[in-house]
Amino acid sequence: MRQLKNRHLRLVAVLASAVLALTACGSGGSVSDETKKNEDKAAAAGGKCGDLKIIVNNWVGYTADAYVLGNVAKEELGCNVSYVELKEGGPSYQALASGDGDVILEEWSHAAELKAAESKGTAKEIDPLGNVGIIGWYVPGWLAKEYPDILDYKNLNKYADKFKTSESGGKGQFLGADPNFTQYDEAIVKNLDLNYKVVFSGGETASVAAFEKAEKNKEWLIGYFYEPQYIHAEIDLERVSLPPYKEGCDADKAKVACDYAETTIKKVASTKFMDSDSSAPDLVNNMKWTNEDQNLVAKYITADKMSPDEAAQKWIADNKDKVNTWTS
Repeated sequence: MRQLKNRHLRLVAVLASAVLALTACGSGGSVSDETKKNEDKAAAAGGKCGDLKIIVNNWVGYTADAYVLGNVAKEELGCNVSYVELKEGGPSYQALASGDGDVILEEWSHAAELKAAESKGTAKEIDPLGNVGIIGWYVPGWLAKEYPDILDYKNLNKYADKFKTSESGGKGQFLGADPNFTQYDEAIVKNLDLNYKVVFSGGETASVAAFEKAEKNKEWLIGYFYEPQYIHAEIDLERVSLPPYKEGCDADKAKVACDYAETTIKKVASTKFMDSDSSAPDLVNNMKWTNEDQNLVAKYITADKMSPDEAAQKWIADNKDKVNTWTS
C-alpha cells in the first residue's frame, strides 16, 4: 500500500526536478527555497488528519469495518487511530457527544438515539457503509439442494416431522437466536399456521455452531439468522421465502405474518468531527463496501485466526481499486 510519506516524497522530487530545470535556464530563486515551498505543498496535498477515534461495537463484522477503516486511515492519511469499544445504542451516542468517539460505522436500529443526537447537533447521519442488514429464516445449504421446495414457507409443514427435537414438543423445531434480538419468529409461526415451535439458542455463537454442525453432518435445521455475518463466507446457508415484507406489516408484533425488512446500515459521525479541518471525515464518509467484503474480513479474523490488523491489511492489499475510491 502506498504510504503518505512516499507520496509526498515523490511529489517533492518531481517538483524539485522542475525547479532545477528552470534554474538552469536562468529562472530566479534558489533550489533550496523552491524545494521548501514544494515540501509545504506536498504536506498540504496530503491533508491533516490528527486523531481518529473509531467506535467499535461487539460483533465481528463491526470489527472488520473498524480495522479496515483504521488501517486505511493510518497508511494513507497518517491518522492517529484508536478503537473505542462500546455497547451499541446509548453508550456509543454518548461518546459522539462527549468527543470520546468520532464515528459509528454500523447503525442498525437505534432511531430514537439518532434523532435525539441530530436534534442536539452532536451527531449526524453520513453516507451509508454499503452493507445491507438481512434478517430471515435459513436452512443449511445441503438441505436446500436436496429438498429445494423447502425454500418456500408453504411447504414447511410437510417437513415438520424432520425437524422434531426433544425440545420442540412434537412439532418441528425452529431455532431462534437471542430473544432480545430484533425478532418475531413466534408470531410468524403462529400467524402462518406452521407446525413448529421456536426454541431459542441463546445467542449468535450457539446459532453459528448449530448451523455449522447441521451443514457438516447433514442434519435437519431451520432457524433465524442474518447477514452480514462471517458464517456466510464459510458455509452455504439458504434463505427461506416468507410472505414479502411490506411497509407496516411488522407494526403490530403479535400479528406479523411477513418476512423481515432489509435494513440499509447507516454510518453516524460526530458533528464536530465532520466539520473539522481533518482529512479523515472524507475517508469515513467515502468508505463503502459489501456484505461479501465484510464477511471475508470477518472470516479471516475468526476461521483463519488472523488479528484484526492482519485481516484488514490482507483485504486492503487485495482490493486496492476499491480502497482508492475512498481516498481519491
